[in-house]
Amino acid sequence: MLDMKESENKMKKAVDALERNLSQIRAGRANPAILDRVTVEYYGAPTPLAQVGTVSVPEARMIVIQPWDASILGDIEKAINASDIGIHPNNDGKVIRLNFPPLDGERRKELVKEVSKRGEEAKVAVRGVRRDSIERFKKQKKAGEITEDGLLDLEDDIQKLTDRYIKLIDTIVKEKEDEILEV
Repeated sequence: MLDMKESENKMKKAVDALERNLSQIRAGRANPAILDRVTVEYYGAPTPLAQVGTVSVPEARMIVIQPWDASILGDIEKAINASDIGIHPNNDGKVIRLNFPPLDGERRKELVKEVSKRGEEAKVAVRGVRRDSIERFKKQKKAGEITEDGLLDLEDDIQKLTDRYIKLIDTIVKEKEDEILEV
């Protein structure tokens, strides 16, 4: 049973990683999660953007970054330009605004393909956990730790768990695709 809990935890981690990845894909709406990987040089140390100021979303297509120390506005602007988020910051001397243009049809299709690809990668990870678990169960059977019926029950249980997580991944991917295609 310990193996089953461990397998479920690994599958859950694959789903969590997918959700983190998808939160960084911009869907035409302002989402502060796309700034999670942006770091700013602050007193000589790379510091996450969220730790040097307030990040807010006053409108559906705009993110406003208000640093606690106005002297680093230029550094924040450089960090955003150097990142791969594809948005040019507007610096007015007090805050930085990121305006998200509406996505065109071609870009939406590209993003949907990317979301599908990441969903498939998560499914492959979940199936890998299933494969590893079944191999462990077979070794336990060979070592005499479980019976043939016990092995069949465990294989059935791990398949049900896999199916549940694959269905969850499909749901997450579908929601993100709908969000991207929403005009």
